[in-house]
Amino acid sequence: MNWETYHFDELTASKLYDFLKLRVDVFVVEQNCPYPELDGLDQGSVHLAYTENGQTLAYARLVPAGIKYELPSIGRVIVHPSARSRGLAKELITKAMDYIVAEWQANEIQLQGQVYLQNFYESFGFLPISDAYDEDGIPHVDMKFTKNKM
Repeated sequence: MNWETYHFDELTASKLYDFLKLRVDVFVVEQNCPYPELDGLDQGSVHLAYTENGQTLAYARLVPAGIKYELPSIGRVIVHPSARSRGLAKELITKAMDYIVAEWQANEIQLQGQVYLQNFYESFGFLPISDAYDEDGIPHVDMKFTKNKM
């Protein structure tokens, strides 16, 4: 398995293209949700990805505290359609949380999850901190993980 983290300035044009293509293919095309995928947060974020045979199969964007939220956050959580049901989503969230706690010394993590994934995120200790709301035509909920509540 090949899990890697990248700061924006470490990304090659090819790697950045792979990440953005996967995000657009799933979030915009598969979910039929036109929204501003390029939101200005990539440059200050850490990009966590799993690559196999040269193809990005799992990806998440880790946003430091103070950029999107007061807390560090996990976003753009995605598993390539061809790699679903292999446990990569669980590994992805675990690695994202481990990175944020270890590298950023964070005790809390926030995310904006699609409502249908709320139970999945709750299995990692995230709890809802908002009611469900519409974000670009898809129901979402804000959630927060607190380290000492595990």
